[in-house]
Amino acid sequence: MRSIIFVIILAITFSLSCHKAQVPTTEVNVVQVKDITLDPAAAVWNDVSLHTSKMILQDLVDPRLMEASTAEVNVKAITNGSEIAFRLEWIDETQSDMPGPKHFIDGCAVQLPAKIDPNIPAPQMGEVGKNVEISFWRADWQAIVEGRADNINALYPNATVDHYPSEAKPLESDPKAQAEAALRYAPARALGNRRAGPRDQPVEDLIAEGPSTLSPAPNSISKGKGMARKKDGQSLSQGHRRLAFPPALPPRSHLRSGKVRTPKLVHEK
Repeated sequence: MRSIIFVIILAITFSLSCHKAQVPTTEVNVVQVKDITLDPAAAVWNDVSLHTSKMILQDLVDPRLMEASTAEVNVKAITNGSEIAFRLEWIDETQSDMPGPKHFIDGCAVQLPAKIDPNIPAPQMGEVGKNVEISFWRADWQAIVEGRADNINALYPNATVDHYPSEAKPLESDPKAQAEAALRYAPARALGNRRAGPRDQPVEDLIAEGPSTLSPAPNSISKGKGMARKKDGQSLSQGHRRLAFPPALPPRSHLRSGKVRTPKLVHEK
């Protein structure tokens, strides 16, 4: 059954003065508003011009996408002068927010130049000397933020666990020892794997200066929110941030990933 997924990503930006354009627009236009919202269904979005971005196939490297599973993404953008928000919407027949073998999680990203320059970085994750900043949202992180438990039964309801050492009776009076024991049986978390464990935000800040250079950003400045809703048998997704960006938005239930490699520009002074 199709649903609508909304994603909001919020980041600090430079002072912008943006112009409202008629719908439809050939590029992403940012509209000046008084207050930024993390609610993708808020009324402020109703008067914002819409840009429809066509997706292109990722058919250059494995896993190749030889058939488009997401045809297009609808984009709106607003700013209050110090922050900017992008709302992204796309059709998706499934809500893929459960990790596991052969499970691909719904996600989207907003990529922006690290600094404003007449010559923007290459859209394929930037280039040497021209860094890009990326805000990355995932549906499984959203589920965790909204309260899904970080345990085996939340992912596999029929699983039965006889005993975990951290739950042993002698450790019940020593929370520190309990935490240390639990960490021994969570190797990804123990090694600092950023994909594992509970989260406060469903959005991750990343930086890159070309393919194979992606790394965590030194500071986390983005905020975000994703949601799904039923509407006319379609599902959409929303997200926001600043400047030129290529969103990656294929339905993950198709076991596919892909990108848009054409920068979408916003008006600014």
